[in-house]
Amino acid sequence: MLIAKDASYRLLPFRFLRIDSHHSQSILLTAETGEYLFVSEKQLNDLVHKTVDVGSAHYKDLLARHFIFEPNGHDPIPEMVAQYRSRKSFVLDGPALHIFVVTLRCNHTCQYCQVSRAPLSGSGHDLSAEHAALAVDRMFESPSPVLTVEFQGGEPLLAFDRIRQIVDLVEDRNVVEQRSIQYVITTTLHHLNEEILDFAQRHKIQFSTSLDGPAFLHNANRPTPTKDAYERTVEGIDRVRARLGHDAVSALTTITSKSLAYPQAIIDEYVARGFTSISLRPLSPYGFAKTSAKRLDYSMNEFIGFYMEALSYLLKLNVQGTFISEGYASLLLTNILTPFASGYVDLRSPLGAGVGTLVYNYDGDVYPSDESRMLLEMGEVGLKLGSVDQPLKELLESPVIALLLSAGVAEALPGCSDCALVPYCGADPIEHFARQGDPIGHRSFSSFCQKNTALLTHLFGLLRDGENFTQKVLMSWLARRNLSNLPSAGYRD
Repeated sequence: MLIAKDASYRLLPFRFLRIDSHHSQSILLTAETGEYLFVSEKQLNDLVHKTVDVGSAHYKDLLARHFIFEPNGHDPIPEMVAQYRSRKSFVLDGPALHIFVVTLRCNHTCQYCQVSRAPLSGSGHDLSAEHAALAVDRMFESPSPVLTVEFQGGEPLLAFDRIRQIVDLVEDRNVVEQRSIQYVITTTLHHLNEEILDFAQRHKIQFSTSLDGPAFLHNANRPTPTKDAYERTVEGIDRVRARLGHDAVSALTTITSKSLAYPQAIIDEYVARGFTSISLRPLSPYGFAKTSAKRLDYSMNEFIGFYMEALSYLLKLNVQGTFISEGYASLLLTNILTPFASGYVDLRSPLGAGVGTLVYNYDGDVYPSDESRMLLEMGEVGLKLGSVDQPLKELLESPVIALLLSAGVAEALPGCSDCALVPYCGADPIEHFARQGDPIGHRSFSSFCQKNTALLTHLFGLLRDGENFTQKVLMSWLARRNLSNLPSAGYRD
């Protein structure tokens, strides 16, 4: 056996995590590039003591995946730099997601809603034409070649004239700018009409709605005065598909305490409605959802148990020939298995809020993310960047951005810097500010950390131990992941 001498190879930075104690390869190694390898206790000891057999396949794996290098051999740094640059490419793009809150008015009274809302007949809760035009100016000051314009509320279709104005302004401006523009309206679909569908068809507008499962569950979670939220949403989905195509509408589900008992029923509803993706999202700590926590909340452990049961059922359905992926798992798999960023703002490090996202509120104020805007409902106004009449450069030089960036690099945070999962995770300082009153927070008490740790280690376990068909299913989710089926900046209502 050839034993490496001390000078034969050098260690590159890596982290490790013991996934379980009963498997022969119980330790997960992760490199700075996001590459990973499972090893045994002995292999880890050999690695750090530089006694790995240089003629073994394991040695070649360590070299290829950038855990070690040979001083007189191939220089790994250019390859690592290229991979790292690819994973962090979003940093230089500027804000790409621009959320226009066109109204706070809404016909729903969801107790878990994380959005401020106003009565249907309320006044003073709509984005003005002047503020809308200024927000479009701010958007085009971003250098990003790809821009997503997302309309939110309240119920944005109640302010369709403002949506029309903004789209027309963007289209006129883009004749010169030549950016790639995507439009999304986040809506209940209850206020659709032929005029809206005609406009959406002309401008290739996508719709994103909420579907919490079967009728009894959706109507319980999303009450309306007429008690027919499910029926009207399903009708809206069918209308959009009939006019704009099957993939022109996507749906999201929010898991309430009532939902926890029905993982299979929720998934079956999505299958019955012809969706090929479902995103299972826990309750938010923002806005009305926070004030309703005593009545609607549950522990993160309960959500994780629900999620694991749902994921198992989804894998079973796929094996039986029904393709349906889980959105958040698909995002995590992108981070694990590719050298590219997932595009999901909450899993970015440095953070995506402000750097990748801007929100133009109905009153003309600008926020770094939808979640920071929603903290208004909790009496927190300190995360506002400024107003739409300020240049983008001035908004991004706000002290709020500096504060968030100081807590927004996961690789530098206590509890994250030495975590083997940090290449695939994010910092999300606004989540920690909402839950712990501190943008850094304490990772030992972080539900964000608890969720991502559980889901990532479970996925790694499936990639290592899963049957061949399980691994093929997960790879198919990665290959067919459609970002239009997922929220760009975080799970929201």
